[in-house]
Amino acid sequence: MDAARGLALIGLMSVHVLPSHDDETSEPSWSFIIFSGDSAALFALLAGVGLALASGGTRPHGGRELTADRAALVVRAVLIAVLGLGSGSLLSEDLPADNILIYYGVFFLLAAPFLRSGPTALFGSAAFFLVTAPVLMQLLRDELPGFVSGNPTFGDLLTQPGATAAQLLLTGTYPALAYLAYLLVGMGLGRLDLRRKAIQVRLLVIGVGVSVCAEALSYVLLHGAGGYDRLLASVSGDEEELADVLVWGSDWLPTDTWWSLAIATPHTNAPLAIAVSLGTGLAVLSLFLLVSGAVGSWLLPLSAMGSMTLSLYTAHLVALSFEVHYHRPYLWFTIQLMTAVLFAVAWQRTLGQGPLERVVGAVAKSARRWSLAASSGTGHGQGPGLHPDRRS
Repeated sequence: MDAARGLALIGLMSVHVLPSHDDETSEPSWSFIIFSGDSAALFALLAGVGLALASGGTRPHGGRELTADRAALVVRAVLIAVLGLGSGSLLSEDLPADNILIYYGVFFLLAAPFLRSGPTALFGSAAFFLVTAPVLMQLLRDELPGFVSGNPTFGDLLTQPGATAAQLLLTGTYPALAYLAYLLVGMGLGRLDLRRKAIQVRLLVIGVGVSVCAEALSYVLLHGAGGYDRLLASVSGDEEELADVLVWGSDWLPTDTWWSLAIATPHTNAPLAIAVSLGTGLAVLSLFLLVSGAVGSWLLPLSAMGSMTLSLYTAHLVALSFEVHYHRPYLWFTIQLMTAVLFAVAWQRTLGQGPLERVVGAVAKSARRWSLAASSGTGHGQGPGLHPDRRS
């Protein structure tokens, strides 16, 4: 899981730094094709697995332990959101990197009520949000406040709380209600025995099947059932504008036709787009689970990075804020990647948990212990510590 998380971090870094298209052909670049949209979805999926494992795994906690798990999760969510708002103030408005940290704080807050649920309820809830969140986005987009910023800050939250909340829940790059589909599926997976090879193989088959079928269904709806022509009419016949949406994805989709929900391009957050990225995430996770026993030692660079993605992702945002990567993107990507690998391996082998992970984890564990003590009435309640989620 750490290795898969490390790969997702590399994906986000490449999307932020490397060109999205070829200057000569204007075709999407390899990094955009491989990582755009899917990296963030994989992060959310893995965060869900981590939340389930931390709250009991195949035997979900109940009673005082469940209350303590929720208290720790809320504290963790607030700390990550605060870190996201703070780092957002470093980034310029035109920087091509949308800070995912504040969204993750909202993800975790919304996940708290589901910590007691079993796999069936979690998978069912994920399906509910996969369908209803895009429908809500379609119905409410024209009525909700405008986009605040790609990287919201404390100032945005204080001066435009309603617009900021709308962006984080429904209209932003990583809308929390839509991303609950990934998070809840991950939590459902964490309630299964992922060490069993039969489950790992099943996840691989399901992941590939879901992704391929969602892509195929989108193609049939758009090019076989008339969806493309309806969408073209909704953008006043501007084929270039529609092509941009179908190739590059967009936070905006036409709201005057329900055919928008047939699009499967990354970052459109339509049902089929979520299904494609969800299937890809399942396939990637299952592949890492299947090969880790045989090549685990070779995955050390990825797993070390994946164990401290909060620290490395924050450092990545700080590096981007200097805006020195535009003229030589491949050089700066290589520098950032090698620095992240060397730092992660050295830090993990000498000090263990990542620096920001250690701070956030310590505060969350204190909240958990306080909750257990308060519920026991003795002031000395103890329970299993919440394993820190290593998400950036």
